[in-house]
Amino acid sequence: MKYPVYPEYKPSGVEWLGQVPKDWNSASLKWLSRRYSGGTPDKSNDTYWEDGTIPWLNSGAVNDGYIIEPSTYITCEGFLNSSAKWIPKDALVMALAGQGKTKGMVAQLGIRTTCNQSMAAIIPDHRLLPRFLYYWLASNYQNIRNLAGGEQRDGLNLDILGSITCPLVPLPNQIAIASFLDRETGCIDKLVAKNHQLTERLKEQRVALITRTVTRGLPADTAGEYGVEHHTRFKDSGIAWLGAIPGKWQILPIWQLYFLGRGRVISHEDIRETPGIYPVYSSQTENNGILGYLGTNDFDGDYVTWTTDGANAGTAFRRTGKFNCTNVCGTLRPKDTRMIDNSFTTHALNIANAEYVRHDINPKLMNNVIAKIKIGVPDISEQIAIISFLDLEIQKIDKLIEKVELTIERLKEYRTALITAAVTGKIDVREAK
Repeated sequence: MKYPVYPEYKPSGVEWLGQVPKDWNSASLKWLSRRYSGGTPDKSNDTYWEDGTIPWLNSGAVNDGYIIEPSTYITCEGFLNSSAKWIPKDALVMALAGQGKTKGMVAQLGIRTTCNQSMAAIIPDHRLLPRFLYYWLASNYQNIRNLAGGEQRDGLNLDILGSITCPLVPLPNQIAIASFLDRETGCIDKLVAKNHQLTERLKEQRVALITRTVTRGLPADTAGEYGVEHHTRFKDSGIAWLGAIPGKWQILPIWQLYFLGRGRVISHEDIRETPGIYPVYSSQTENNGILGYLGTNDFDGDYVTWTTDGANAGTAFRRTGKFNCTNVCGTLRPKDTRMIDNSFTTHALNIANAEYVRHDINPKLMNNVIAKIKIGVPDISEQIAIISFLDLEIQKIDKLIEKVELTIERLKEYRTALITAAVTGKIDVREAK
């Protein structure tokens, strides 16, 4: 949608603002607000935390954007014996430090609360509408982070926050801009949420497809196309996750099909300093699990690897060629490739491991656990047919997921651009419907 612009503009003299409407001005946040940090009661003292009644926030709360529930509660004794301070409702809080992208994120309070020492309260005076200031600070997230070293570990502080320049806009304009952005970003957020739901449904569809195919064979209308029979007779596997499987399939433990191995401890220094072309796989799933590269390799061939523990416990991959694994990866090498296909096993293990992880508080899928897992095993020709079918169908689903995720990114980019344009006066939304 195309929005009108203001009748006249002037240079603001501020890099973040550029040209601004003629009746706009600017000032540093230190002249427009009160700012103070919070505090954390001693966590080793249970009397400061147990049965607390005073709401308290940790740094991660800023991810909500608008905070209506505390992270936890502290007691009056904890409050009095720490530097925690009350922050009024409608004020803003910004993360001064934190993991990942937390530093520099801002949220508005829908409750009266306290916070930790890694957060700053920002209470604007009568010249700044809190909601307008929220959008201004949110739109300058990366600029604010850059004031404290960008992606480095350096934290923000109250002096840095005070140096942030803010536009001084006539109050009726601020109200109009904040109302416009609440309405428009609300619509965008609903679209983003719907697309996230669609992505989740597609991922569930993918899992259901894989589960059904590697436990019951190809669908009736597809089996003939791939030269295998459609199964009509089934037997109970005696395994909860596996259920009933085709009568002609075998039920075999992993140890009977594979030689089990494990990666080794590889230091980060070796990965960075040693030039090489052989990937090092780790517990990460990003970048296809590649942690880095080495000049030598420990494994050569066609393997199944899985993550033994941690956040990605149980995730299995097929790995081919020359590569290395860290000690949080287990490895499987087929005893007889005429009997088992690694892609088929990868799918089967991911389903079995997901069930194991779901029912275990602290899962550790070491070799002795994996070795005992039983899977349904059709003959090798049917395994290959199943993989060919799944490769094609998964590719279709993944392309749909990719399109939906691209839509989400474009909506987020539009949201950011719209906020920036409104709070810097590049568009006039006073009459926007």
